[in-house]
Amino acid sequence: MSAGNVQADTGAAAALPPGQHAAPMSSEDPIPTRDLWDIIQDGGVLMIPLGVCSLLLMALIFERTISLRRGRIIPKPFVRRFLEQIREGELDRDSALVLCEENGSPVATVFAGAVRKWGRPGVEVEQGIIDSGERATNGLRRYLRIFNGIATISPLLGLLGTVVGMIRAFNAIATSDAMGRPELLASGIGQALLTTAAGLSIAIPALIFYMYFVSRVDRLIIDIDALAQQLVNVISAEEIEHVAKQSSSKSGRGAKKKEVA
Repeated sequence: MSAGNVQADTGAAAALPPGQHAAPMSSEDPIPTRDLWDIIQDGGVLMIPLGVCSLLLMALIFERTISLRRGRIIPKPFVRRFLEQIREGELDRDSALVLCEENGSPVATVFAGAVRKWGRPGVEVEQGIIDSGERATNGLRRYLRIFNGIATISPLLGLLGTVVGMIRAFNAIATSDAMGRPELLASGIGQALLTTAAGLSIAIPALIFYMYFVSRVDRLIIDIDALAQQLVNVISAEEIEHVAKQSSSKSGRGAKKKEVA
């Protein structure tokens, strides 16, 4: 220990009243900690709508993750069996429509729109697919705008909270009691920035999941359209007429062979 330190300690001890001793300095003094609830309270009233946005975002992420499962939108067993039976001629219009309505999946809804135009020209069958596809697409894209709304509103709420907090902090510094105490300004600014941090913490995941679910819906729509085109190639009037001509030509060739024999 240097002589300067010894003199400082001696002077500090001499300044104490008789009978009191200086408390030993410890390098392991506990650092004050704050829990999450204290931080939320420091953020102010605008932390309440931000909390609502956060809970709503988590609920929508869970709901869309379950609802947009590929096995629920395009059930492979149903699609494979349905298309095979249509190609083999095992289903007529009414029975195919019943199967689609019983399944109830989005791809079955699109198939039902095509089946209702069974035997019509291909253009009309495709129009039926478009009409039913719009209804199915609306169901797939449900709630996606809310993701975009949360991603837009949350930073604005956070910014508003920061502005309000800064105004309060500067008003507190303006009082005569706070003059010469910069720690009050630092504390006020720190509390004001909490809402901005909270808003960004909500908006960034909301935007990420919005883009993810939009991309997922687009891929599902493309796959449904490709499957529906396979159905058009079987039940349109042009295809039915083509199959009928092929079967009649085959039967005519068979009859000629019998006559020759």
